[in-house]
Amino acid sequence: MHRIEEAELLKALAEPKTRNKAFALLVNEYSKPLYWKIRSFVLLHDDADDVLQNTFLKAWKNIESFEGKSKISTWLYRIAINEALECLRRKRSKVVTEGEDTLHLADSLLADEYFDGDRGQALLQEAIATLPDVQRMVFTLRYFDEMKYSDMSELLGTSVGALKASYHVAVEKVTTYMKQYE
Repeated sequence: MHRIEEAELLKALAEPKTRNKAFALLVNEYSKPLYWKIRSFVLLHDDADDVLQNTFLKAWKNIESFEGKSKISTWLYRIAINEALECLRRKRSKVVTEGEDTLHLADSLLADEYFDGDRGQALLQEAIATLPDVQRMVFTLRYFDEMKYSDMSELLGTSVGALKASYHVAVEKVTTYMKQYE
């Protein structure tokens, strides 16, 4: 895949005549990495697809107001993370109002044709799913992506100290959850 230069892309997005084509290039360039980032948060394929679609819809609606103060990838990831958090909130609300069972996510993941992990990995994802939304984001970005706290701070708009504390608490909770299944 040809990687488009950020400056060229921004220029094309700013011009009404080239905006549609430039946005199609943007979608082509970022769909796959955004999907996998979203999937690491929401876990299930259908949810990740919905969040990805919402991410690009929101980006399209707001493309004219993008000021270029950050990389376009950072902007897209920020939108994706906010959309993923919203998806998680909706799912939690649905669980509370409809009494759905949030446990046994491992079984759902193992039944998902797009999940290629084993039972241990599915249980780890189930443990992560029990975390509050922000802790889940921090844990996922740090543990799986090995993202630096400074980069995470820029992406999430939170202090490095708060992120470190959140990660520490998340690790303790995940460890405690996993010990139940030893």
